[in-house]
Amino acid sequence: MCGLVILFKAQKLWLSHLLTSDPLALTLAQEAVAQGADTELKAKQVPFLFMPYMHSESRKIHEIAMVLFNREAAAGNLEFERRHKVIIDQFGRYPHRNKILGREPTPEEVEFLSQPGSSF
Repeated sequence: MCGLVILFKAQKLWLSHLLTSDPLALTLAQEAVAQGADTELKAKQVPFLFMPYMHSESRKIHEIAMVLFNREAAAGNLEFERRHKVIIDQFGRYPHRNKILGREPTPEEVEFLSQPGSSF
C-alpha cells in the first residue's frame, strides 16, 4: 500500500498537471492508516505514507495530519506539516498550485507568494 501512495505522489513530481492524483493518494493513505499499516512500516517509511495528508487542501485532513505527524516515527516532519497547515488555515488551499490548476490567485495569495520563504 505504501508503494502505491509513493507512486501516486511521484506522479506529481513527473507531471505537475497530475495534481488530480492527490485525492487518490490520500484515499489510499487513509485506508492504509485505518488498517494499521503505519504501525507495520519501518520508521523511515511512515512519513511517506502520511505525505498525502500534508498535501491535502482540507483543513479537516490537516487536523488529522497533525496527530499523525506527531507520532514518533513521523515527528521529524511535524514542523513541515505545521508550515503546510498554516497555509491551509489561512487560504483554504495552496496558493503555489494556483497556476498549475488554472486558479485565479487572490490579492492576499499574490502577496503571500511574494514573501521570502513562502515556497517549500
